[in-house]
Amino acid sequence: MRGVRNFSHQIAFIDTDREVPVSEVKAGVDRVSLYVMALAFFTTPTPLPAPRPLTEADAVDIWIARWLRIRHSDLVRRYGCDPRRLYEIWEEVRFAGTRDKALEVFAARYPSLIDRVDYGPHRRISHGPHADQLALFD
Repeated sequence: MRGVRNFSHQIAFIDTDREVPVSEVKAGVDRVSLYVMALAFFTTPTPLPAPRPLTEADAVDIWIARWLRIRHSDLVRRYGCDPRRLYEIWEEVRFAGTRDKALEVFAARYPSLIDRVDYGPHRRISHGPHADQLALFD
């Protein structure tokens, strides 16, 4: 669209010295409406919550969010914690037994999703070389 300069992904600034073509005026688009349309989807990001220790109730909700396939980055933003804390919960290093509690709560909240969700434990994927890989060169 001519006359609109994108300086960021959140807001578009309108050239005020631009002449509006007749076709745009007939279509009901003028400088003011372009500015309003540019700002219509502008939302300020929600502030991050203050860091706090995770509780057992948070751990249950984090398990449920995992089964609902909520993005990892959204969980980190919601709870204001280090991403490694989520993996500690999913590996049950912290808050052992919350997975079973979360299963009960999940079944009560979402009975229609019980047969559609993989409740398997978290599996860590190693990015290092496999232990047998060096045997290839012997």
